Amino acid sequence: MALNTTALIVFVALFGLVTYMGFAASRWKKADLDQLHEWGLGGRRFGTLLIWFLIGGDLYTAYTFIAVPAGLFGAGALFFFAVPYTIMVYPLVYLVFPRLWSVAHKHGYVTSADFVRGRYGNKWLALVVALTGLLATMPYIALQLVGIQVVIGAMGVETSGFFGDLPLIIAFVILAAFTYSSGLRAPAMIAIVKDALIYLTMFAILIAVPMKLGGYSAIFAAIPAPKLLLAVPPAGSGGAFSAYATLALGSALALFLYPHSITGVLSSSTADTVRKNAILLPIYTILLGLIALLGYMAIAAGIKLDKPTGVIPALFNKVFPEWFVGFSFAAIAIGALVPAAVMSIGAANLCTRNIWRPFIQKDISPTEESNIAKIVSLVVKMGALVFIVFLPTQYAIDLQLLGGIWILQVFPAVVFGLYRTHLQAKALLAGWFVGMTIGTWLAEAMQLKPVFPLQIGGQTYIVYIGLIALSANVVISFAGSWVSNAFSLHRS
Repeated sequence: MALNTTALIVFVALFGLVTYMGFAASRWKKADLDQLHEWGLGGRRFGTLLIWFLIGGDLYTAYTFIAVPAGLFGAGALFFFAVPYTIMVYPLVYLVFPRLWSVAHKHGYVTSADFVRGRYGNKWLALVVALTGLLATMPYIALQLVGIQVVIGAMGVETSGFFGDLPLIIAFVILAAFTYSSGLRAPAMIAIVKDALIYLTMFAILIAVPMKLGGYSAIFAAIPAPKLLLAVPPAGSGGAFSAYATLALGSALALFLYPHSITGVLSSSTADTVRKNAILLPIYTILLGLIALLGYMAIAAGIKLDKPTGVIPALFNKVFPEWFVGFSFAAIAIGALVPAAVMSIGAANLCTRNIWRPFIQKDISPTEESNIAKIVSLVVKMGALVFIVFLPTQYAIDLQLLGGIWILQVFPAVVFGLYRTHLQAKALLAGWFVGMTIGTWLAEAMQLKPVFPLQIGGQTYIVYIGLIALSANVVISFAGSWVSNAFSLHRS
């Protein structure tokens, strides 16, 4: 592919703008960034509108803009599960996470593992919650870099070999530098620009493509029937219907357990800010539904690709003039910077608070704590870069599928822990171990596909593996706690 010089100039200019904003953010809402709650949570001072931009930019990532339409393009309607799950999650956020914010604010908690240790008084349970968060986050950060790599390649820049990796390495260095210096303030500020670019890009393509293809009726008429609707299940099977439903439910339960989601929630100024955002954030789901349709538009536009991952850049190259291609590619790349920065900060908070502090340096000072977190944020991003540079992209994608299965296993400790239950730390540890083992084993048996054919009452249901593992986890956690409580009562 020939180098698209015009697009590249526009891309670099916009990337330069957000780089400047990232460093300037250290002086925004000025505070002592040598305090972990200031560097890692923005001082818990972000209001409703800023949290809306931050969490929206954090959850609706660059890979969302690449993967969801690619799924529609390659596999069809099943990938629309991403739309209902981002609606289902917000009632859960409204009911549960203001409570988590209140407890965290009262006790100075920075992570979900902080809360778990305070709630159950067990540093080992807090440790496995922290390690699970790190495990689920690393490939997620790597996939943000995949998003940047895809759009760089679509502009005609070589992406193989050392010099091919150089643009990605430069983007990594920029991300690492402004995250280190500005903490959560940097992605919060950049998220505003990122959303403006994304909305302008979507507005343009939703007008341009239908005009070229004869309207939406012509677009949908061009989609093969198997990709337009879920296949009707055969007798005795839930087929794609049960897969769609359980993928949506499991993904909804998992989304706000990730460290970057928790970081966004805990940076809010009040519990009411969290509630308001649970009401406002579904606006992004409208955008997500429109983004998903781009996969169908690419089919109607006659785009042919060996790898569906490149479908959106290919569509933009076909429809837009060169200068706007650079604009839209910058929107996707900047959309990668925001979540990657928040993810690395969330991971750094976990490492510092729940691994370094309790197990390595118990008498750590606030300044030392903040400095360790900054260094860890660099290490985490370096690990994500290694995924992309030295391993095939497929490894990161496969591990990210496991990420949702893994992060669901902290649900009982975190969510149930916010309410008056008699769950015991040892039982929760046993439940976590069983859930992680079953989830990983089933995913491996299915060659890392996220669903498993479950036999129930003579019927076959294709079920999200994360829900199967979580069910086992919950049973073990409650049964073990009941036995432990009964034994304690008997002894007394």
